[in-house]
Amino acid sequence: MPHDNVRNIVLVLSGKGGVGKSSITTQLALTLSLQGHSVGVLDIDLTGPSIPRFFGIEDAKVRQAPGGWIPVPVHDAQVLPSQKSTSQSATPEGPQHQKIGELSCMSLGFILANRKDAVIWRGPKKTAMVRQFLTDVLWPPLDFLLIDTPPGTSDEHISLLETLLKQVNLPTAPPNQLAGAVVVTTPQAISISDVKKELNFCKKTGVRVLGVVENMAGFVCPNCSQCTNVFSKGGGEIMAREFEVPFLGSVPIDPAFVGLIEEGTRPVYPEGTVVEGKPIGEGRAESGEVSELLVDKYRDCSLAPLFDGFVKRLVDEIGTRNNA
Repeated sequence: MPHDNVRNIVLVLSGKGGVGKSSITTQLALTLSLQGHSVGVLDIDLTGPSIPRFFGIEDAKVRQAPGGWIPVPVHDAQVLPSQKSTSQSATPEGPQHQKIGELSCMSLGFILANRKDAVIWRGPKKTAMVRQFLTDVLWPPLDFLLIDTPPGTSDEHISLLETLLKQVNLPTAPPNQLAGAVVVTTPQAISISDVKKELNFCKKTGVRVLGVVENMAGFVCPNCSQCTNVFSKGGGEIMAREFEVPFLGSVPIDPAFVGLIEEGTRPVYPEGTVVEGKPIGEGRAESGEVSELLVDKYRDCSLAPLFDGFVKRLVDEIGTRNNA
């Protein structure tokens, strides 16, 4: 089966559209790769497949192989130039380079003849497409497969869980392969009320919630060192406490991250910029070494230290369960 060599499957869910699931999925994938894990991203948001755009690989096409599709590579496992502020460089021997894991993606966006075509499908066709994505993609050996889902709890989600549960219960599947879900919300009450339905969906279907991420919980000003909570903050944490699930943290809006995704520009911040108590912008490459890879540019983003902490907690949580 295609998932036999996938150690952990993590769903990214939300009951609300527009909360930034694809953005969160992208940053989780980049951070996992930076921590040395091999990662795959499966985009099952069939009517709005945005993962190809986030990773800058919109013009790529999947290849057919005996037995299924070969996912599109984002980058191979390799070594990045060292950074002054990274923990990898803090050794008595001096700066060290950073090893990253390979990253690949699969999305309906790679299959459509025209990127601008609207996907106007009834439920049965969407269900069949989701099942095909789960059974016919020939992933390389992966530490983590992240599945970016559409909003709600409808056809795609039911098909996703039915197919996944059949696969993860096969004798050849790794133990506890379906690790759980990361649930994304924004701080506003209207978003919280919808996302609570997603948490109830997880509870009823037996999907473990690995953590809640509160997205758009502030704004990093590109002209000064301030991060302002323009959309309030704390609603996601209160919801997580109510449902007794882990709260991973809050993520502000960063125009530099938008520039990285939209234009491919490396994030740059004014001197003294601080996000969540951490100084940003000190991670310049040693000896002038630079890389044009998205994952290398992301290391200079203000959000990278936040997600580094999120992912470490996720990996620890999954490891604790697998060792139980």
